[in-house]
Amino acid sequence: MKDLVEFIARALVDDPSKVQVWQDRGGSRVRLELKVAKEDMGRVIGKNGRVANAIRVLLRVAAARENKQATLDVVEPR
Repeated sequence: MKDLVEFIARALVDDPSKVQVWQDRGGSRVRLELKVAKEDMGRVIGKNGRVANAIRVLLRVAAARENKQATLDVVEPR
């Protein structure tokens, strides 16, 4: 699931080297955090959060195939 989010994010952004994904597992739950360059935040989130929500939907489908639940948080860079 981490690889899926990383793949999608790298395809969307201008600077793929700044894409970082952290994964935290807790039983059947998986929590992912996505961090990209400040300039690419708009591309990953999209208008009204549509791109981020689309990534979350794909993530949930991938997680469901493994009988897990997954969440994605887009972390703002410092």
